[in-house]
Amino acid sequence: MEKLQLQEIEQIFQERKAGVWGDYSYFSVMAPLVEKDGDLFLLYEVRSAGLRRQPGEVCFPGGAVEKGETKKQCAIRETCEELGLKRKDIKIISELDVLYTYSNFTMYPFLGTIPYERIDESKFSKDEVQEIFYVPLEFFLENEPYIYKMDVLPDIREDFPFEMLKVNNGYNWRKGKSQIPIYQYENWVIWGLTAIITHNLANIIRNSGRVK
Repeated sequence: MEKLQLQEIEQIFQERKAGVWGDYSYFSVMAPLVEKDGDLFLLYEVRSAGLRRQPGEVCFPGGAVEKGETKKQCAIRETCEELGLKRKDIKIISELDVLYTYSNFTMYPFLGTIPYERIDESKFSKDEVQEIFYVPLEFFLENEPYIYKMDVLPDIREDFPFEMLKVNNGYNWRKGKSQIPIYQYENWVIWGLTAIITHNLANIIRNSGRVK
């Protein structure tokens, strides 16, 4: 093997764009604000019972970011596909705070608006969506969720080679913490990542100083 020169190393990294190391997935979701009769509502979906993942759970429109599309494009595309809308029906207000999960995926939420009339006229995808419902934004501004706190612990098998590390009494692995907010609104339960996005959105609005 020939020795590499410093100049060659510099050239390798000058032409390289930094990415993310590891096996990760990326998702985008839309938190849709809908104005009806002068009041603001957040729109939620109930996932179809036939879906492989999280059937029957409450969520925002969204899905996996496809190759070649941006995070925003993904959120808009998924919302259009699931709710039977067109791109022109959706106005993006802002990107919300990114969620990095302990289960190797990242979620990019967006806050957008959709005219109520367009949703009322559209036909949502029955394959993905069982039903949709609206929750007054005021409900989240006036009510805090129940928050369940849990530890995220590494599961190290007995065959880990501690002897290679010269560690005789095991190792003090780093542990994580996670919080699961839960909202109960009428007959619906909003929890998990959807509730995290909702709670964060409510806190941003409350802390803006515009809520009296």
